Amino acid sequence: MEERRVSVPPMLARLSKAFGHNLKQARLRRKLSAAQVAERAGMSRSTLWQIEKGAPGVSLGSYMQVMLVLNLENDIAMLAANDELGRKLQDAELSIAGKNGRRRKAL
Repeated sequence: MEERRVSVPPMLARLSKAFGHNLKQARLRRKLSAAQVAERAGMSRSTLWQIEKGAPGVSLGSYMQVMLVLNLENDIAMLAANDELGRKLQDAELSIAGKNGRRRKAL
């Protein structure tokens, strides 16, 4: 079987690696073995190992399942919650709307 490789930008690779490291540290702080977390998350130990290494090819659902096992489900709700750029874009759109609620034509 061929190993599936996922190509990601370097910044995303660093973020994934840091996320995996944080999950591993959370597991270790709870004094849980990899086998225990993998079993509770319904995955193999090798999948958990890939998650803790920050492998980008592992599904987001698997990462979230590990977070649930580690009682970090409140952190899941915080993902993308603070959309600063989106809010600024929304505010800019609102500020150029006319009195009737329609957008003005850009000059």
